[in-house]
Amino acid sequence: MPEVFISRQPLVNRQSKIIATRLTLHPQGGATLKDAADALALLAEFWPQGEKLVFINCGSTPCDASVLEWPFPANATFEVRPSTLVGTDGAALVAALKATQPSLCMVFDNDAGAALATGLSFRFIGFDAQRYTPAQLKILATKTQPYGIGVAFNVFDAPTFQAGLDAGVNAAASWFFKNPGKPPAKALNPGQAQIIRVMNLVRKNAEVKEIEAALKQDVALSYKLLRYINSAGFGLSCEIQSFRHAVTILGYEKLNKWLSLLLATASKDPMAPALMHTALTRARLMELLSHGLVDRQEYDNLFITGAFSMLDALLGVSMEKVLESMSLPEAICDALLGHGGVYGPFLELAKVSEGEDGMALAEQAGMLGLSADQFNRAKMQALQFAETMEL
Repeated sequence: MPEVFISRQPLVNRQSKIIATRLTLHPQGGATLKDAADALALLAEFWPQGEKLVFINCGSTPCDASVLEWPFPANATFEVRPSTLVGTDGAALVAALKATQPSLCMVFDNDAGAALATGLSFRFIGFDAQRYTPAQLKILATKTQPYGIGVAFNVFDAPTFQAGLDAGVNAAASWFFKNPGKPPAKALNPGQAQIIRVMNLVRKNAEVKEIEAALKQDVALSYKLLRYINSAGFGLSCEIQSFRHAVTILGYEKLNKWLSLLLATASKDPMAPALMHTALTRARLMELLSHGLVDRQEYDNLFITGAFSMLDALLGVSMEKVLESMSLPEAICDALLGHGGVYGPFLELAKVSEGEDGMALAEQAGMLGLSADQFNRAKMQALQFAETMEL
């Protein structure tokens, strides 16, 4: 059956912030780019809002005019290779691009000069970081600067990211930040350890007074809880000033989920914003995908598994070290340590969807009985959640 799965990468700028999303189209089972356009159209309800751009990459399929046959939002930016603009079907694609006038990113290749001669206007110029040396990239970024903002693709590690920035590109699309560049610390810092202590009390259904006493030992944690409970999202008619009252209103399940999110964001690493965004996206994606596949009571556990899946990179501590201090269900630990279990397939799907292997993505989704449309919708909803989440 023809289906189109969509994976994503973030575009990270020199301030280590995610400034855009890159969606890669993976037609399966004979699906075409027209099918891909239809798949994208179905995501309108969950499409990222605002000025943050969404790059659309046709993947291994040569781009043609049919990918434009949907009411694409203003923040959609289509990646086009010059070779597709000057090839057999180039004239039709150029005509369609001129007629629809989307934001464009030219993915630099040997036909770049001919592509510029078509009269198309490019907002971005993309460079394959694996194809050029830093010296070559610097020359190309300088020469093409008048034609578009430079971005890099296929950046697999922090040194390559920095080299690209030094060469003159403004951002890179990749997951290079998921791989810590330094050895893990031997222990959690005091702030992280205190969050885990409170979490353990909540999971053990300790008395409210015990949880209250633990909260009072950390001024920053206490402040964040009261700020959270008094935020506009709760719509409370009066301000909550006591920890006991806050815990009572939240309830243990919501408090545990909030603490899990707080731990996942308790990092001072320069790449923390990008890592946190990734963890939150995984968390919400796994929670959404689990609906109807596991008992309702386990939805929060799937969320926590996703949120904790980046803890080693976020906290600078090995996953084994983090987990040995926490009272977590065995299924969560098994998934986080790569031992499979009930939640393992969901985490694996979340990870695969961050790659470029469309067949592996389709196979992993198929193992869980999920269609491309189910997966794509959940993916975009998860991205939407991560964009709006504040702690």
